[in-house]
Amino acid sequence: MRRLVLLFLIAASSACTGGDKPRLSLNMLRVPSGFSISLYADGVPGARSLALGPDNVVYVGTRGAGKVYALPDRNGDHRADEVIVVAEKLDRPNGIAVHNGALYVVENHRVLRFDNIGKNFRERPPYRVVYDKLPTEDHHGWRYARFGPDGKLYIAVGAPCNICEPDPDRYAAIVRLNADGSGRNVYARGVRNSVGFDWDPRTKDFWFTDNGRDYLGDDAPPDELNHATAAGLHFGYPFCHGGDLPDPEYGKKAPCNRFVAPVVKIDPHGAVLGMRFYTGAQFPAHYQNGIFIAEHGSWNRSDPVGYRVLFVPMPNDKPEPVEVFADGWLRDDEVLGRPVDVLVMPDGALLVSDDHAGIVYRIVYGK
Repeated sequence: MRRLVLLFLIAASSACTGGDKPRLSLNMLRVPSGFSISLYADGVPGARSLALGPDNVVYVGTRGAGKVYALPDRNGDHRADEVIVVAEKLDRPNGIAVHNGALYVVENHRVLRFDNIGKNFRERPPYRVVYDKLPTEDHHGWRYARFGPDGKLYIAVGAPCNICEPDPDRYAAIVRLNADGSGRNVYARGVRNSVGFDWDPRTKDFWFTDNGRDYLGDDAPPDELNHATAAGLHFGYPFCHGGDLPDPEYGKKAPCNRFVAPVVKIDPHGAVLGMRFYTGAQFPAHYQNGIFIAEHGSWNRSDPVGYRVLFVPMPNDKPEPVEVFADGWLRDDEVLGRPVDVLVMPDGALLVSDDHAGIVYRIVYGK
């Protein structure tokens, strides 16, 4: 049974909600019984990808805002003390990751490294260009990035179109680099637009979300949660969608059985983005080792879907049916917020970013 959890009233200024969006009055979100949701930080315009750095400082990437933020919590009250601009005037710095004390920021076309970020995030620190040969197309030109268990930087490079057959060594792929920018290779192909991935903490296998193509109707194709058991696999784009739906233009070139099918199909056009395995100890046993997914919400569906946080239980390492974990950002077709990424904190709390409201939320179990 789900219950309404009274959050707070925010009369968000246009600076927080971005541009000329209507003022936001956010009263309630829904989470399962026993959980509560609160404000971790507001005034974070365009808040998207989340990464945890030294001293539990949370770093936040953006897309249109062109900024990277730091959210320190010096007094340990589980709310950011301030919102600090680490860098600005960047080109869609959506992808962020922390590795060996450095903050890596992936723009549309290149990878930047801010060394010793834990001591320098207040100083608008200088950066080094680690890699500058990413594609420059605007379509799906915002990158998602994280370091894997192998110490390599994984970067999602989306297709430069809704549907086309691009160079498979450059587009519609997840690539990886050494931390110094060398050794680029393609890890996975046939990935239209992934904006979230993680590694199973037990098996170290790679899992990722992927957004289905547009303009095949309201109910097709599904968004996807995929599982890569090895490097070099192909996940279907542009030939096959959802594991069993041939593309009307490209499907005749290759049958669906040639590709890896998704392990979970999710609402068509719901825009699944950031995902994380739950590795904390705070949530009940049902959530242990399961997958949280931020569903950003549809933009061109007749009846909107998404605008929520999903959960995929993983008992015995097998995904079970998707559950709605947190919602309420869509009310009577009015968009109040759009979840983008999730992050498990050391205390087991779950952070959720919202680029529509410019907010980072904190979800906990119990008091």
